[in-house]
Amino acid sequence: MESSISSPHKAHPDLSVSAASANRTKFMKEFFITDCTQQENKIITSSFVVVSKQVKPKKTGGPYLALTLGDRSGQLEAKMWDNVEEVLDAFEQDDFVKVKGLINKYKNRFQLTIHKLRRLGDSEIDFSDYLPKTTKNIDELWQSLAEFVASIRNRHLKALIQAFIADPEIAQAYRNAPAAKTLHHAYIGGLLDHVVSLFRSCDLVCRNYPHVNRDLVLAGAFLHDVGKIHELTYNRSFSYTTRGQLLGHMIIELEMLQAKLALVPDFPPELKILLEHLIISHHGEYEFGSPKLPMFPEALLLHYMDDLDSKMESMRALFEREADQENPWTSYNPALGRPLLNTAKFLAGKTAPVPEPSAAEESVTVPLPGLDSSEDGDPTPVVVQPPIKA
Repeated sequence: MESSISSPHKAHPDLSVSAASANRTKFMKEFFITDCTQQENKIITSSFVVVSKQVKPKKTGGPYLALTLGDRSGQLEAKMWDNVEEVLDAFEQDDFVKVKGLINKYKNRFQLTIHKLRRLGDSEIDFSDYLPKTTKNIDELWQSLAEFVASIRNRHLKALIQAFIADPEIAQAYRNAPAAKTLHHAYIGGLLDHVVSLFRSCDLVCRNYPHVNRDLVLAGAFLHDVGKIHELTYNRSFSYTTRGQLLGHMIIELEMLQAKLALVPDFPPELKILLEHLIISHHGEYEFGSPKLPMFPEALLLHYMDDLDSKMESMRALFEREADQENPWTSYNPALGRPLLNTAKFLAGKTAPVPEPSAAEESVTVPLPGLDSSEDGDPTPVVVQPPIKA
């Protein structure tokens, strides 16, 4: 149950919560997280969704708030050191908050030091400001997906995948779900974007390997992340459902597969086994959450194409987030275990030293194939030294 907030507005009248808050007009969000470069060392006032909330003890005693705030442009770490008791119970994870604070850098990463904070009501916000969404046309992506499915020659596989896309609930979710919580295609429409991209890559590579069963690869590409529609929730921020946290998308996919196979008469049991293996092996390694390694060509191809598409999108997104920076080297990418060189900036003659990772960055969390760390498999991340090899 959400607590009412009565004390914060007494201390901070400009961010007060009144009894008439439900009747407020929408807060016009002018600052987005991608604007941090232009606002470094400046005070900003803006609204965010609370992606995570932790209460931690100060060394000197008393609590402080460690938050991850989000909007459609990304996420930002935030700390609140003073007057914490006044707002401690005023909001929870997935609430919207209006904050005033200082944008600065800590260990080469932007963070927000919060001075004032209040919870926003749903009537005060525009939901489109907070969840990132693909810039591509969803209808066109869905049409491309349908055309690839129609090109499958094996009647059993085609009927199976068409049973999935003919399900209104699945189709609606497939069009809107992110492909991951944070690390790749983490935006509304991300799952569809990822799978269509994967279809295109798999189609091209299959032409170079005539012994590979293209129909099987495409079916695996459609199914390999379909469980994300139940694993992730994306109403306010991207997080896990209880089912997703406890089971993971691969187990969910096996259940979904079994349900749809019941709609396809005389589906060959051998083909069912191959599809199940494609699902449970697509992460490629035991330590990345796959209970089995890819054991036939189509499974190996799917794993590598999925991993490639995920990493390429992760790189593209990082370049986009840091587009305003002069340095052709990006900040350290903990998922890939390295900074990245933006070759377009480099070839344009912009040179700068390679950023050095901090001591904390040198011990990184190993991402699952496709960069999904704990969000895409085993909820317990593996920590290694030094950074991993992609």
